[in-house]
Amino acid sequence: MTVPFALPVDDHDVSPRTGYTRAHWEAVADGLLTAAWRWSTPGCALLDLPGRPSHSGARSDGLEGYARTFLAAAFRVAGADGDDPHGLLERYANGLAAGTRTPGRDDTESWPLILDVDTQGQPMVESASVALGLRLTVPWLWKRLDPGVQDRAEEWLRGALRHTPSPNNWYLFPYTVAGFLESVGRGDAETAAARQRALELLDGWYRGDGWYADGDGRAFDHYNGWALHLYPVLDAFLTGDREALAHHGRRLRAHLEGYALMFGGDGAPLHFGRSLTYRFAASAAVSLGALTGHTPLTPGASRRIAAGSLRHFLDRGALTADGLLSAGWYGPHEASLQSYSGPASPYWASKAFVALLAPAGHAFWTAREEAAPVEESDRVLALPAPGLLVQGTRADGIVRLHNHGSDHVRPHEGESADEDDLHYGRQAYSTRTGPTAPGNLADNHLSVQTDGRSSVRRRIHPLGAGHGDGWGWGWAASWHRPVFAGGPPMVPGLRVESITVAHGRYELRAHRVVGAPAGSRVTHTGWATGPEESLTSDLYGLHGWGDPFPRLVRAPRGTAWTPWAEVPCLTGDCGGTSVHVALASLTGDPDAAPLSEAVERVRVDDGTIEVLWAGGTARTRITFGPTEVRHTAVSG
Repeated sequence: MTVPFALPVDDHDVSPRTGYTRAHWEAVADGLLTAAWRWSTPGCALLDLPGRPSHSGARSDGLEGYARTFLAAAFRVAGADGDDPHGLLERYANGLAAGTRTPGRDDTESWPLILDVDTQGQPMVESASVALGLRLTVPWLWKRLDPGVQDRAEEWLRGALRHTPSPNNWYLFPYTVAGFLESVGRGDAETAAARQRALELLDGWYRGDGWYADGDGRAFDHYNGWALHLYPVLDAFLTGDREALAHHGRRLRAHLEGYALMFGGDGAPLHFGRSLTYRFAASAAVSLGALTGHTPLTPGASRRIAAGSLRHFLDRGALTADGLLSAGWYGPHEASLQSYSGPASPYWASKAFVALLAPAGHAFWTAREEAAPVEESDRVLALPAPGLLVQGTRADGIVRLHNHGSDHVRPHEGESADEDDLHYGRQAYSTRTGPTAPGNLADNHLSVQTDGRSSVRRRIHPLGAGHGDGWGWGWAASWHRPVFAGGPPMVPGLRVESITVAHGRYELRAHRVVGAPAGSRVTHTGWATGPEESLTSDLYGLHGWGDPFPRLVRAPRGTAWTPWAEVPCLTGDCGGTSVHVALASLTGDPDAAPLSEAVERVRVDDGTIEVLWAGGTARTRITFGPTEVRHTAVSG
């Protein structure tokens, strides 16, 4: 699709895969900011973008428009060493003065006060972008402000230090505010306490493999890159604190070892987790690693991932005709949003422009683009800490994520089917498909049906993950208690144990249902695809199904990719303890062989599954309780 503002000519000499250079990034930032500023209030304090308001209300949404675009402007100007050809910083300075003059007042310009998360918390989120924007532009904006405006800005920002954040990445918002205040000589015991508290929590949330939980539960998603790594690493980089940068940088490097594989050959990030309308913010951690040197990737591969993600969305309708980022994935898409999503929420994508802090002569911009990991070879990578299994295929560039560890259910929360979350509850996600919308059959889901009610998966309990010596195969396992709506939420003693083995494009999905009432049924679904998509979604029953060939069920609300979809579905009987095994595939190969030809023999015996692959080339052995998975090549 055509981008509604001018871009430089593609340069396929230095960027053979995307054509994008540093000049393209600057032009995109300029275009986005120009479009957004058409909706500012007269005093420049609020950017009231058109669209459905968030649950925080229009004034908070207007602050969000100011703060999130300010972050893009700050990266743009700081990366150009203060060059501000469009006079952006003057507008943000005016807005800062107007917004903090009488905060909390119901007038045209005043910013809302920062209060507790359960009272009026959203301004705390935006305070971090305001603070970071000010920190990046101190020589050209902050130092030129009237002292009275500086004092008012400080007083407003300190609201983030004096109120209670959400118990997750939000603690990094007062951390970022405090970092700015200390950087301009306004630190004190209050700022020190905010930073210490955030770092203590961050260390407690670190699970290994470069992955943080977003709070005390098991939420692992894109917030790792665009928040939990970004704020502490960038703070240490800006402060020049070598010890802190080394500490946080080691974790970022470890994170990127796996995260770099989570971008498809077409540049798309995984459609997984909440806040997906932030789109190309998913590349922020990749660029930050290149900027700071804490990355396993070459500069050319880093830029290919970051530029590929940016271009992916610009080429697929993420912008409206007026140049605004729409609320959705490509175009508007309600199911990709949350209640906290407002018209300016998509501008969290501004974090991608951290790439512009790398100067023009940096290797991130001058090195020739290289292949992204999925473009080099088929890869399967297990991430035991978050309980994720990543599967990428080079031929079609599709990356799949098998979720056996991320659920976004807080420790104190009960498990309710009414809280079923399509962005965490499904067993698999990808860079080419999205989950089906509420009200339609859930894709990639095993459901137990008893007394006419179907179950959902809420809290996920990991059972392990691992992979072979190379990239050829891997596995991940978990168990959950099926949760039901419209009656008792759980059936006593009922649980489902699930194991996924990835091998090439194949997904061997094994489930053991324990404690099912007599007469229960079980259904299992595959990938949701649309009739116009150049994808093949296949599902084949190997054991425990009435018919090995699935029926196709319509999902008329579609996905983020297609307005209408079909989902393959297997059905079988269950009662007591039963084992159900299926083979699934999502491929862009139009000539892919049917799954019925992929397996030569399946044997299920007392909780053990043995699969002999076609031609006798490999054997997979799965054992439930204790979980054990072996996959071996069979010699001639």
